[in-house]
Amino acid sequence: MRLVGILTFVFMAALSLSAQDKELEDKVNKLMSELTLEEKVSLCSGRDDWSTEPIERLDIPWIWMADGPHGLRRAPATNKAGYGDQHPATCFPTASALSATWDTDLIYKVGQALGEECQALGVNVLLGPGVNIKRSVLGGRNFEYFTEDPILSGELGAAYINGVQSQGVGTSLKHFVANNVETMRMFMNSDVDTRTLHEIYLTPFEIAVKKAQPWTVMACYNRVQGEYGTQSPYLLTNLLKEEWGFEGIVISDWFAVVDRVAALKAGMHIEMPHVSSVNDEILLKAVQEGELDEAVLDNLVKEILMVVLKAKSLDKEDVDQKEEEHHQFAREVHGQAITLLKNNKIVLPLSKDKYKKIAIIGEFAANPRYQGNGSSEVKPTQLDNVLDIIKKEYGKGVKISYAQGYNLKDDNDFTMIEEAVQLAKESDVALVFAGLPLHYESEGIDRKHIDMPAAHNQLIAEVAKIQNNTVAVLTNGSAVAMPWIEQVPAVLETWLGGQAGAGAVADVLFGTVNPSGKLAETFPVKLADTPAAFDFPGEQGNVLYGERIFVGYRYYDEKQIEPLFPFGHGLSYTTFDYSDIQLSAKKISDKDALVVSLKVKNTGAIAGKETVQLYVSDLESTLQRPEKELKHFVKVELQPGETKEVSFELSGRDFSYYDAKRDMWIAESGSFEVMAAASSRDIRLKAQFELESTQQVPMMVDKYTFAKELWDNTETRELLKEYMPNWINGWVPEGKTMDEANIPGFFMEHPMIKFPYITNNEITHEQVNELIERCKNITYAPSYRTFKEVENVSF
Repeated sequence: MRLVGILTFVFMAALSLSAQDKELEDKVNKLMSELTLEEKVSLCSGRDDWSTEPIERLDIPWIWMADGPHGLRRAPATNKAGYGDQHPATCFPTASALSATWDTDLIYKVGQALGEECQALGVNVLLGPGVNIKRSVLGGRNFEYFTEDPILSGELGAAYINGVQSQGVGTSLKHFVANNVETMRMFMNSDVDTRTLHEIYLTPFEIAVKKAQPWTVMACYNRVQGEYGTQSPYLLTNLLKEEWGFEGIVISDWFAVVDRVAALKAGMHIEMPHVSSVNDEILLKAVQEGELDEAVLDNLVKEILMVVLKAKSLDKEDVDQKEEEHHQFAREVHGQAITLLKNNKIVLPLSKDKYKKIAIIGEFAANPRYQGNGSSEVKPTQLDNVLDIIKKEYGKGVKISYAQGYNLKDDNDFTMIEEAVQLAKESDVALVFAGLPLHYESEGIDRKHIDMPAAHNQLIAEVAKIQNNTVAVLTNGSAVAMPWIEQVPAVLETWLGGQAGAGAVADVLFGTVNPSGKLAETFPVKLADTPAAFDFPGEQGNVLYGERIFVGYRYYDEKQIEPLFPFGHGLSYTTFDYSDIQLSAKKISDKDALVVSLKVKNTGAIAGKETVQLYVSDLESTLQRPEKELKHFVKVELQPGETKEVSFELSGRDFSYYDAKRDMWIAESGSFEVMAAASSRDIRLKAQFELESTQQVPMMVDKYTFAKELWDNTETRELLKEYMPNWINGWVPEGKTMDEANIPGFFMEHPMIKFPYITNNEITHEQVNELIERCKNITYAPSYRTFKEVENVSF
């Protein structure tokens, strides 16, 4: 009966929602009939910095948009920029930290908290999350993006969106798409091939749209394949709306629009912020002169009104901002993000039994860097620092001493190192807080190198020389080089932890929280090892994506380069064992689900959390593919000695590559391997299975297609035999069939357009065109073996 009750409730809720949608749609249709052309045009631009345009005579309201994504940056008024004078809000860890949790449930809760604060401060749409891929370690905005992997980015983005929107507040999924460089960002062209665009850069947006339906998507500043993201019909209409089913509206990044009419035609709804009444006049004139069909404008305005009216209908009164509650929650979140990179000699966790005198070294301990620079800058409701937290919460019975170590205003001030070294020498353990100062990472600029300030590196190295128990506690929004790594026994990556991050750092250092963060980006040894080293940030307005699909860990695998720390890496104060991997079938079709299960056991003495990563490898493929790719992950909590079974469900898409020639995802028949791993370089279990594709893919041929491609396919071979039998028979050994012809590879590697000459006009140019058209009607099931039959043919 309880199940029946739940189903009844869900059914009634769906009916209610449908009724609300119908009522809203009826209201919008009525408004559309009453709007003037001038009013319709005005709705396609912002009113000012942060609000949409209202139409007072028709009671059409405005809604408030505000920057995120790790905290609310709400200006004092919609016509104020809001830098420095914004309303205080909880500053959560930045995206690079949030992604290190690998915890979609936790990210959902962060989204809920952000949505609550938006309601408390009257904000209707939060501008986030950013799911752009971290293509290069030098990306100036990497702290604001999740990860180098499209699946992880998409899943975390979807969780964030669902959390925020559960509170009746919209989100803006950004920056659509291939916005991976800050240099010349208003003009830079992302010169990325179509396959890579789909497999790497579009995938996180696709996942977030399909799983979470953000109210808005933010079009990017940059050009993509030569066309501005704000005016690309392919991106904004063909993909986003028609293929993915996006139901919301597209807004521009602030001041991103170049061609107002082209942008609207492409499917961009609102230009933000309000730039000039001239832009409205441009749109108005385009409609009046027939350059822009008014029906196109009407469709966009209708969708704008649906979002605006929905947003206002979900406004809540007298919502508490929950400042103290959210501050404590932010500490909890950061505790799950902190990543233990190295812990030789079990230096950590700290305890009074092991260490009576603790040296805290580095200005970051007293003057924390807790967020990035730029439009995501939050004014925190309060701010903790590690030095005070440790003294207050963990200092009883322990001598805590502090030395500044360096000057955050001068990267090359080495004058304080000697004092810090002396303090470390007199202590039982030295905690050296170092990393990247605020000016190293910012929206609008890219990093020039991956080094920390010289004074920070020298401080760590000098302390490690005289103190065997040295812990490098890093504060940074993205990967850094560690030239001292062999001398330092313990490294704790704390990212940019938000306003309560200091408490979380103390909790992990002293073992109150067992670290469970995992790297969501590869840490290289040196910049030259990175995938985009030759092609970042670009030149003359163009950035070539020369590494193609080999982004992040895919590149390090392919080039067999040992990173400093691999993607997915993160240690714990306990240990975990993987066992008993099972597949639901040894052979499946691309339409079947494959369930992979395994057991994880906490083999240590304390409770901990482990993130199990599932990678897939296509063992033989027609197109070049990465050695392995992340497809699923799960974070599991285990008590000492406890074992849990985890399972993953894989679909045909998980085995597919994107065929740019055919403009489709293809799951090719063949052998695949799944790998359960603790990191991209720590594979614990493997299992293989066979995939049989049921897809029927078209032959992609034109007059420049090589003859051997037609010869390798049994159906198109018959056509070749039909059109040029005499020429083929000239290569058939006595007593053999035409299929056994020993045609030299030299001839087979010519395009069909040349065969009228090669065959002495046995096949004419007109017949070549006719042959090509007939080939286009042929489909086949994709298989590595189908394409590679040529290897078994003797020429």
